[in-house]
Amino acid sequence: MNTIETVRVGLLGFGTVGQSVARILCAGHVSRVQLTHIFNRRVASKHVDWVPPTVKWTDEIDDVLRSDVDVVVELVGGLHPAYEWVRAALTSGKSVVTANKQLIAHYGAELGELARANGQQLRFEASVAGGIPVLRALQEGLAGDRLVEVRGILNGTCAYILSRMQSAELPFAEALAEAQAAGYAEADPTEDVDGADAAAKLAIIAAVGLRRPIRVSDIATQSIRPIDFVDFQYAKEIDSTIRQIARAAIEEDGRVFAVVGPALVPIHSSFGQITGSQNLVMVRGVFGGETWFSGSGAGGSPTAVAVVSDLLSIGRHAPRDAGLLPVASVAEVSSDFVAPHYVRFMVADRPGILAEVCAGFARHGINIEAVVQLPRYRKDRLPFVATLEACAASVLGRALADIARLEFHVEPPLALPILA
Repeated sequence: MNTIETVRVGLLGFGTVGQSVARILCAGHVSRVQLTHIFNRRVASKHVDWVPPTVKWTDEIDDVLRSDVDVVVELVGGLHPAYEWVRAALTSGKSVVTANKQLIAHYGAELGELARANGQQLRFEASVAGGIPVLRALQEGLAGDRLVEVRGILNGTCAYILSRMQSAELPFAEALAEAQAAGYAEADPTEDVDGADAAAKLAIIAAVGLRRPIRVSDIATQSIRPIDFVDFQYAKEIDSTIRQIARAAIEEDGRVFAVVGPALVPIHSSFGQITGSQNLVMVRGVFGGETWFSGSGAGGSPTAVAVVSDLLSIGRHAPRDAGLLPVASVAEVSSDFVAPHYVRFMVADRPGILAEVCAGFARHGINIEAVVQLPRYRKDRLPFVATLEACAASVLGRALADIARLEFHVEPPLALPILA
């Protein structure tokens, strides 16, 4: 097996993760990896005295792409111009390590083929779950199993917000503001709280672990924005709490289901115990059963560890050994999971509301398991919850569309799956 004596590295991006990668490489603890170039826009403002003078700083991307570096580390994020730069690096005979989940989720198969064609490697362990080596475990440690399901808390921002809403009895807006102040949420948190971040990571895990490439745009997402502290109070009544869960599964008939959104989970379960920005991933195989991975899913240092680990792998492995995305046709995806559900209504109270709600569910063949109404709420904004027996998400959607037309609603009903 071929190895590289010293891996010369060009770093694209000197933000939080980029600086953490540089610190590890400059600390002298990693052998056979040498940082030679750092690219960043307005690079003059980025200079630090702990980077050796042998490293070239530049704001010209071609200084890196036309250099003698062996590996380009892409940490600029986003789809463009990252896509064009990674293509250029692979075409010019350089391997690539990236933490860019959107890039890999949308273009990973194409870029993997380009890497193969040019005898190079594309590594992306840091694109999912930060410092948790999930992808390497799926590609290598569990390669002998046939994986059929993944469930995970893949977004640290949502994990932080929901766990703070639960523990500190905060409304969503206050928990989000706290997450932003603590550095766990961006100024624009849309990609995180509305599910796009977790969907991209789920698409990567589905391709690597389930061997079923899926389009990110085909994954149904539900925002955590409508969650209120009252939902945690009602969830507690059924020994549950709420977390953003990414799910993908292969059914016996070969169909692929994938969805990202808030769900009720048992409060004492592994998912229910996740707090802060931690990530947790469960994969289920036909032969090996369930395997769990947990750890820091965000932050500069954990993500940098995954990046540097990929650099070391490139130094040890010949291109044919690289763990690229599988070459397969894109699978059709459904979000129509069958599960019990929690439905919270917020109404202006009057006689007959419960009878109308029950009739609406009955018209669609949905059985109500229980109805819960806690005391001490205002009559003009009264919450109550119906827990439903297992039903398809599509059937529930049609039932709620009918029920939502009734005039007593103060806000639209909120439906969340209940996961065992």
